[in-house]
Parts: sequence; C-alpha cells; structure tokens
Amino acid sequence: MTATSRRQRPIAPGIQGSWLKPLLGHWTEGARTLLEQHAAVVRVTVVALRGSAPREAGASMLIDARGTLGTIGGGRLERYATEAARELLADTNAAPVCITDLTLGTELGQCCGGRVELWLERLTRDDLSWLDAARRMRERGGVVITTEFASGVVSRRLQRSLAGAQSPALQRSAHRHTLVEIAGLERATLTIFGAGHVGQALVRLLADLGLHEITWIDSRPELLPAGLPDGVSAQVYACPTDWVDLAPAGTQFVVMTHDHALDYELCRRVLARTDSCRLGLIGSASKAARFRSRLLRDGVDRGTLARLNCPIGVAGIASKLPAAIAIAIAAQLLQQDAGPGAPPLDLKDCGGECRSCGPELRKTP
Repeated sequence: MTATSRRQRPIAPGIQGSWLKPLLGHWTEGARTLLEQHAAVVRVTVVALRGSAPREAGASMLIDARGTLGTIGGGRLERYATEAARELLADTNAAPVCITDLTLGTELGQCCGGRVELWLERLTRDDLSWLDAARRMRERGGVVITTEFASGVVSRRLQRSLAGAQSPALQRSAHRHTLVEIAGLERATLTIFGAGHVGQALVRLLADLGLHEITWIDSRPELLPAGLPDGVSAQVYACPTDWVDLAPAGTQFVVMTHDHALDYELCRRVLARTDSCRLGLIGSASKAARFRSRLLRDGVDRGTLARLNCPIGVAGIASKLPAAIAIAIAAQLLQQDAGPGAPPLDLKDCGGECRSCGPELRKTP
C-alpha cells in the first residue's frame, strides 16, 4: 500500500474522538477536578522560553490516562509532552518530576524554531490537601506556590501572593530544582447586559477564553440558561440599571439588551460612574450618533462620552449572524485588554534559531 493510499484510507467505523477542552483559570483548579476522577494526573507547564514558541511561559496543560485538559500550543511539542506525561503516569517508580529543554526546530521539526523548557510533574490524590489550601488562598487574593524537587522527593510551600512578583521562575542548583509560581485572581470583571442571541453567543465565547469574571444580567429569567460555565454568574434584575452602581470598580460593561430605552439608560448610568470603566454598546452607526447627541444634551461632557464604544466590535466583519457579531466583540475586548502597545501575534517561521527574537533565554527572576 502506498503512502497516498494510506492517507486516504477512511477511519474505522466506531472510532470517535472528543472535543479538546480549555484549561480555565490556574492549573491547580483543573488538577483538583481531575483528581476526583483519576488516581493521578501529570501537569505540564512552560517554565521558560527563547524565541518563538506556541505558548507563553506559565502556560499549562493536564494529562490523565485517557485525555488532556488545556494546551501548551499543540503540534509536535504538545504530542511530545503528552507522550512523556503518559510515561510518567505509567511508571509510578519514576521520579515525580521531569524537566526538559527542547529546541522546537531541530528536535521536534516545529517551525516556531524557538526553545521551550517544560516542567512535568505527577500529581496524585495525596496532593488534594495542598491544592485545597491553594484554592482557599487564591480566593483571598492570590498564592505563591514554591515546589522543590530534590533526591526524587517533591515538597511545597504556600504563601500569600506578593504584589509585582513575576511567575514562573525556575531556580537550579546541583541537587535541587525550585519552581516558584503565582496563582492569583487575574480575571477582569465584565458585566454583560442582555441575554438575547448575541448575548448568549458572546458569553459562550468569552467563557472558553477564561479571561473574565462575567456577570450576566437580564430582566427575563427564561433567557438565562442553567448550567453556566465557570467564571459566569447570572443575575435577574427587574430594573437592570440597579446593577450599574453595584458593579466593582474597573468593571467593563457591554450593553446589548432588547430595548433601546434601557440601553440608553444603562449607558447614561455607566458614564456617570467616576472610575473610568469601559463601556461598549451594540448598535448601528445611526444609533451611536443618536445616543451621543442625546447624552451630550443630558449633560455628559465630551471627555466622558469618549468612553462609549459604539458600535462595539472590530471592523471588517460583514455578517450579522449572532456568532459573528460575538466574535467581533470578543476580538475587540481582547485588543483592549492587551493595551495599545501590545505587539501583533507573530506566527511566522522564525528560521530555526529565532535570532530576531532575542538571544537570551527569558526566565523570570
């Protein structure tokens, strides 16, 4: 049989895969959940990188005997990590930690071409106690997890997170490796008014990104689904404007209700806040013009009015399907979160050694 005929051979009936699932929040939360179902899991974390790599330092995934949760970028790097993790799961006599430094181009044939250092660690149900303690500390603002590996033994220390600290940091000595990580509550707060078609599509999309703590508000309880994803809470308000003053400082607001009059009142109340929170409004250019004109007449100054982003969403998407509009809005939220100085996503081939990306292996101190 030729290589071409092998590639064209259909998959045998009955063989089915499953959807790959994102790892939302810090890897410790996913590990707690998986260890309730499996005796052991392996977590893989990118602890350092040089040049172009599929994911950033701190990106993690979890591997159990049958599946994976999260990603370190896919491709051959992730396949290598998954196979190494399964070996670590199978050999319970092996040391629980493995650290590997990979050149993506020469060793794995991956076009990124940079270097990635991975920390692989086998976790068992004996780790649930410290994972629970880490969760409680994260809920109070953050936790520093210090993992030491020496002479085949792993030990951990938890302490309160320090402002301005960086993560991860891998420290090496002749007989000991120490990994310092910060697990903080880093999600931005976002309030979405409106649970119609676009609102539902946007919440599903943003929940998979896992970057926001979302409060979802509507006056119609039948439109707020049960079984909401992690990071999303639903609130039914007969007068949704009542929530505006209750939202935490710095909240981002997205307004997309079924009622133009309600949209206007929500915008007016949000702009009256003094904490410079961002505001996005769904609508056409003519709706934007009418709202801005009326808000000026109602006493909103032009500087404050500049906070109103309408029509919300990146330009260039012509489709009016709810999912397409949600993609445009989510893309703009990602741009805003990254800030004006963020570089564009670079997916080009870096030529093997990524000389243009900087010669030093970036490790956070």
